[in-house]
Amino acid sequence: MLEELWQKLISFYHKPEKENLPVIYSILQQTKLIEISEEEAVVACENNGARFFLEKKTKELEGKLFLLTKKRLKIRFVLLEKKTKKTPPLLSYQPTIEALFENAHLPLKYSFENFAVSSTNQVAFAASQAVVANPGKNYNPLFIYGGVGVGKTHLASATGRKILENNPKKKVLFCPGDLFINELIESIQEKTTQKFRRKYRLLDVLIIDDIQFIAGKERVQEEFFHTFNSIVSAGGQIILTSDRPPNEIKKLEERLRSRFLGGLTVDIQPPDFELRTAILLIKAKEKGIFLDIEAAKIIAERVVDCRALEGTLLTIFANFFVKEKKEKIDLEVVEKYFSSQTKNNQKKVTVDDVLKNICSFYNIKLSQLKSDSRISNFVFPRQVAMYILREYLKMKQEEIAYVLKRKDHTTIIHGVEKVRQLLLKNPLIKEEIDKLIQNLNLST
Repeated sequence: MLEELWQKLISFYHKPEKENLPVIYSILQQTKLIEISEEEAVVACENNGARFFLEKKTKELEGKLFLLTKKRLKIRFVLLEKKTKKTPPLLSYQPTIEALFENAHLPLKYSFENFAVSSTNQVAFAASQAVVANPGKNYNPLFIYGGVGVGKTHLASATGRKILENNPKKKVLFCPGDLFINELIESIQEKTTQKFRRKYRLLDVLIIDDIQFIAGKERVQEEFFHTFNSIVSAGGQIILTSDRPPNEIKKLEERLRSRFLGGLTVDIQPPDFELRTAILLIKAKEKGIFLDIEAAKIIAERVVDCRALEGTLLTIFANFFVKEKKEKIDLEVVEKYFSSQTKNNQKKVTVDDVLKNICSFYNIKLSQLKSDSRISNFVFPRQVAMYILREYLKMKQEEIAYVLKRKDHTTIIHGVEKVRQLLLKNPLIKEEIDKLIQNLNLST
């Protein structure tokens, strides 16, 4: 009824005989009668321009309205309330979960689904699951430590990935420790520290891989201390990985050490035989390689390093399986591979050859190499012996312990890992060991 009445009023200004319609007619077409009472008619205008124009014509319009209603009504003009338009689908585009992982710098290959669990990592795995269930509440921070290639990065990344899958709105970031350092240095140089702080301190989940790298760097530790506090106080989650527990990280500020120990600290041991076998089967499935379980057991028995497992699998696949066009990697293929390794790489090098060369190289006696002395001149050559016997002669840890008169195999694990770390960090040590390997005519 209101619309019909208003259209009749508008029609007063419609002059069919005239080619050009009056301005008031065009403006009235953009208005609407929204309310009428005994004394007043309320008219809504689309914009202030139309309202101001029509207010000057109020008396004229009230006269037209009287002709239609026979009532002396006052006209009041108001702005039309605009309804909030729904965002077009194109503007409300939601990124894919893969895009979210990429933005969070989470490695796509690491997930809980392809993480093999055994007695060596089950506590760390359970802790990660608890963090996923309640980020920021259960175990904060979660501190995971262990040697090279045991799965620390995999587990930390998988935790961040699952949190993001459960809630894509969470701000998650995975960052290697050295990258955190480099970004901070760059922000100081370019005077963009505020931008750096906004990036890190407003996160819901921060994962730092190899946190031990910040030790000894005063400005970096200061910045991370405040970053840590900002995230935790806001209810966010911190996940850290390291090659050693907090109380063994040298030159780490006590206030950081205290905070790292304030959550849950769990270690991941080197993978046992069962876990290495499981890892091989998972890797083979991921790459579409048919691997017989008995063949996997042989590889797991011979190759202890977790990262070397995948490389060995791919080498066997490329050099033996593909050439012989078999349906799967079986015992025969694996035995051929290790047989060729023995012939080509180790030749006739014996344990005695290795020990004699090391004693000659470092100018020590065999009795000193096998002694319990903790003098560095004897300890390091002893660790080098452990490394070469393990990595090149592929001896079992227990066998090396027996040869070097060590009490148990854990000393061998520590010694081998120590040399691996030095090879990565110290070019002079690498040069030394390379010469030894060359003298022994060994190769990987």
